[in-house]
Amino acid sequence: MGNDKKTACKKKSSNLQEKLKRLNLTRREDLLLHLPLRYEDETRLTPMADAAQSAGNVQVEGEITDCQIEFRPRRQLVARLADASGALTLRFIHFYPSQQAALAIGNRVRCVGEIRQGFFGAEMVHPRCRVVLPDTPLPQALTPVYPTTAGLAQSALAKLIADALAGLPLTETLTAETRAQLRLPTLWDALHFLHRPPADVAADALDTRRHPAWLRVKLDELLAQQISLRQAYRARREIGAPRLLASGALAALLIARLPFALTAAQVFAVSEINADLAQPYPMQRLLQGDVGAGKTLVAALAACQAIESGWQVAFMAPTEILAEQHYLKLTQWFAALKVEVAWLSGSQKSRQKQAQQAAARTAALVVGTHALIQEGVDYERLGLIIIDEQHRFGVQQRLALRQKGGAPHQLMMSATPIPRTLAMSYCADLDVSVLDELPPGRTPIRTHLARDGRRDEVMAYVRKKVAAGRQVYWVCPLIEESETLQLQTAQDTHAWLTEALPDLNIGLVHGRLKPAEKQAVMAAFVAGELDLLVATTVIEVGVDVPNASLMVIEHAERFGLSQLHQLRGRVGRGAHESACVLLYAEPLSQLARARLKIIFEHTDGFEIARRDLQLRGPGEFIGSRQSGMPLLRYADLEQDADLVETARTLAETMLTKTPEQADAHRKRWLGGREELLKA
Repeated sequence: MGNDKKTACKKKSSNLQEKLKRLNLTRREDLLLHLPLRYEDETRLTPMADAAQSAGNVQVEGEITDCQIEFRPRRQLVARLADASGALTLRFIHFYPSQQAALAIGNRVRCVGEIRQGFFGAEMVHPRCRVVLPDTPLPQALTPVYPTTAGLAQSALAKLIADALAGLPLTETLTAETRAQLRLPTLWDALHFLHRPPADVAADALDTRRHPAWLRVKLDELLAQQISLRQAYRARREIGAPRLLASGALAALLIARLPFALTAAQVFAVSEINADLAQPYPMQRLLQGDVGAGKTLVAALAACQAIESGWQVAFMAPTEILAEQHYLKLTQWFAALKVEVAWLSGSQKSRQKQAQQAAARTAALVVGTHALIQEGVDYERLGLIIIDEQHRFGVQQRLALRQKGGAPHQLMMSATPIPRTLAMSYCADLDVSVLDELPPGRTPIRTHLARDGRRDEVMAYVRKKVAAGRQVYWVCPLIEESETLQLQTAQDTHAWLTEALPDLNIGLVHGRLKPAEKQAVMAAFVAGELDLLVATTVIEVGVDVPNASLMVIEHAERFGLSQLHQLRGRVGRGAHESACVLLYAEPLSQLARARLKIIFEHTDGFEIARRDLQLRGPGEFIGSRQSGMPLLRYADLEQDADLVETARTLAETMLTKTPEQADAHRKRWLGGREELLKA
């Protein structure tokens, strides 16, 4: 019997450890830093006669007068709780035998939950209940409610946290001078306050998360992230990389052949990149700019410095259509300079691929998709990697390309501008160059919103544009019919437009076309042989047709903000007046309405990105899960922008003056969870 009991205890302990692991709670520090989602006021009881009129959660206490398992419409536990003023029903759709035992007739029970009116009067569904004695005192402070997981009760988690709080205080990592300057408590005092708030503190005062205790926790979290990223930044500077020293003659030849002058922002970005490439450690720079700001040209000039120095350049893009656009543009620029440009894509046939892989080994510039990192693709002297739309690649893909060349320099490009606070928080291990002006000659794009019922007016607008010699994009979100979404498809739209506009030459391009078919359609559109191109979002980035001055986007309410802005940027690339029509179906959700309002009112990509961050949050915006960066649990990058600035400054100070404390601070908050720092 004794052995059986030990085995059962071990199994129970193992199950608990597994549940805690799901919450990333493996150390005492993790429990202390596992803070409440919200607080409930269990310091008072509400009579049942008054509870039905209360909004939100209330606490009631009474005697169980009835308890049984019912099977209508499905198995559920139903109990009746009564006090001197009235009674209500407790209903549990999912329940354990222990809950059924606690709700035995005659037991005195205290319940917390929201009252709703059911078929048999007032009821609580899945309230939090515990058996009490008639003289059991009420709590003297607010009750914290923690994030938890299936099978781990609030009470069990709260006890574990209480046990952790009973231990020795955490070592303080901020100096008394810093705390006094920022008017913040010690971390230990802040954690005690948040886990056990005093009785005189209102729940809403804590829920705003601007209390000094919350501010201390959020600063510590941001500081740990900054320290981690800056440590990664410094560690990369210990790695040797080729110094790409060049006279600039090749870049000067390229600039001389351009029919336009570089913008001041492009000149400054090129100088920043050239300075980095000349260093004996690998560059890790993000080049960001709005749609059409000229990022590809800046990348080409960076490639010039590497090529002139005798090193190869790999240029990777996320989609074949974008990679091919880059290849054609770069070939056009470099052919006259007698620089070999190779093309490599996953869709090439075996013999063709082998020939291109052989060319990639020695070519000065290799352009392609994920094929650049495939097995069998090797480079003799890879000195610079350029990654377009870098947020679309996972951390492992970026690592794989870097490992092809030892320690090459990296230039990452993004046409989705990152708001300043987000860049400071999630890109602290990168140097950032910003193209914040558009080349001269770009015409402003007027945006129109149109309900689906106004298609005839939109068609008339298309005819008018084509009659004036312009070309039109018509973008659809799906390739084939979906019963769930019931969206207009590219194939159906192409058929409908071909019938409705028989005098126009209309093409169709989508991701499932064979590469040769896709290339032929795009080439025809670029050459002006097609008046209207029906497309999916394969034309989102990189496509450059100056004569295209109108875009119609079907079901615009289904697209994200950055996608709408990217798509809109395909027009307005020439000297002609350009427009974008956003067709939407009603009724609109609140989020869709907010997105369309933002894209209608703003053309500045940085402002759109800031609004997008507010709508979506940092995790989705920057693809943090894909990049490997741990998401912030408590800090809010909009609300706490001032703390981001403070954390950034403080991280540099600590790493310089007290590196041991900086490392201890990082380990406390991140443990081993930052091993996938951006490659």
